[in-house]
Amino acid sequence: IMYALYTTLLVAMISALVATVIGTVTALAINHMKPVSKNIFMGISNIPMLNADIVTGISLMLAFIAFGISLGFKTVLISHITFNIPYVILSVMPKLKQTDRSTYEAALDLGASPAYAFFEVVFPDIMPGVLSGFLLAFTMSLDDFIITHFTKGAGINTLSTLIYSEVRRG
Repeated sequence: IMYALYTTLLVAMISALVATVIGTVTALAINHMKPVSKNIFMGISNIPMLNADIVTGISLMLAFIAFGISLGFKTVLISHITFNIPYVILSVMPKLKQTDRSTYEAALDLGASPAYAFFEVVFPDIMPGVLSGFLLAFTMSLDDFIITHFTKGAGINTLSTLIYSEVRRG
């Protein structure tokens, strides 16, 4: 049970961190697109949330098998990152819409580098969205059973898959 708890927390933490970084960068990119492109990319990014978990789990399992990737810890991690990214994007986008672009441009006009202006002006404004995206991704990863079940392979157990196997064994 302790190994399953360790695996669950490790997968949840790493996947939430990676999904938060990728989701935040993606939200920034989508925010700077034209409206038509923005709508297309938002629609594409919402597919993992709209899909049934079983469809996502089986699709990822088949993709891993097709690419010759053996199922194990890395496939569970990749799967969790994949389904967590849209939750981060949806948490960060509203905060990006609330930020005033003129403050970023003012920082640039005053001599700040683009990276410095981003981290000192924009990032503090979107930090609540980034943090809520991280916490949502972490929670979703802790809670997931179906996608983990299809992508875990032999020898890997999270709490949810271990409980399922024990209940099924009866």
